[in-house]
Amino acid sequence: MKQDAFVAAHQSDWSALDAWLIARSQPKAKDRSFDAEGLLSDVDFPAAYRRVCHHLALAERRGYSTLLIDYLRELIQRGHQVLYRPSAPRWHRIALFLGAEFPRLVRSQWRVMAVSAALLFVPFLLTIGLIQWRPDLAQSLFEPAQLAQFENMYDPANSGRRLGRTEGTDVKMFGYYIMNNVSIGFRTFASGLVAGVGSVLVLVSNGIIMGGVAGHLTAIGYGGPFWRFVVGHSAPELLAIVIAGGAGLQLGMAILAPGRRTRGRALVEAGVIGARLALGVFAMLVFAAFVEAFWSSIEWMPDPVKFSVGGLLWLFILLWLVRGGREHAHGG
Repeated sequence: MKQDAFVAAHQSDWSALDAWLIARSQPKAKDRSFDAEGLLSDVDFPAAYRRVCHHLALAERRGYSTLLIDYLRELIQRGHQVLYRPSAPRWHRIALFLGAEFPRLVRSQWRVMAVSAALLFVPFLLTIGLIQWRPDLAQSLFEPAQLAQFENMYDPANSGRRLGRTEGTDVKMFGYYIMNNVSIGFRTFASGLVAGVGSVLVLVSNGIIMGGVAGHLTAIGYGGPFWRFVVGHSAPELLAIVIAGGAGLQLGMAILAPGRRTRGRALVEAGVIGARLALGVFAMLVFAAFVEAFWSSIEWMPDPVKFSVGGLLWLFILLWLVRGGREHAHGG
């Protein structure tokens, strides 16, 4: 093949790799994604690099011009520096996972996430509403001793004490909340192995129980301290449970409807996705426990501050889940 024909046949590959390497060198992720848009993705890079290596070998064997060979060598040298550079520090990989990969994974499973959210929030809101209409329904959900405990924790007359607790230091309660939250999250996720039915039952029952507590305390006039306590950590905690439920439901779907895959293969793939989702859920639940232990329990904080912080956390976490990782979709 003559050099002109060789160049014409492969110029598009070289230009795409060149553009990707230029975009990759941009310091900001948004610049990298913009420059690389529509040219070459990170996933395609290794194959593109190998093709250009093959083109260089052909050019040298066929005795093409020094100018062309030097151009291909320079491309390969730049690609080599990207392909074989040292791996990123662990903290960087953690930040990349939480900032981009995890929210992108949640969005990729949006159908089961939407179902999970409905299974938690619909019973939650319905139970609150029903107890405002029929306060005696709380007696059907809880034992008298449990109701007395809830009332003692959020009695407006008990001023000067930490909200939402009767004893324990902040650090001690931080550990307790981590264990409790992670237990709920793991149970919600793992119970999906029972054909998804387990996750459905855990989500619905949690929605009813949380709605029962909130509805009862609101109905008897103790809603002020209760809502001031829960508003701060409600976003990371409830959304983490929703994601854990969605991860459990996709496990169940792999068992019930594996499609063209074998049931075992589908379950393994769903398990990998679920495990990665569980890592993000764990981080959210630890954050929720931190807020619950060190912020939510502060009794003297004015209501506008408490509710503003709670609202901002809902906004930031939803934005993170909806927008996180979009700028890395092409540029890496």
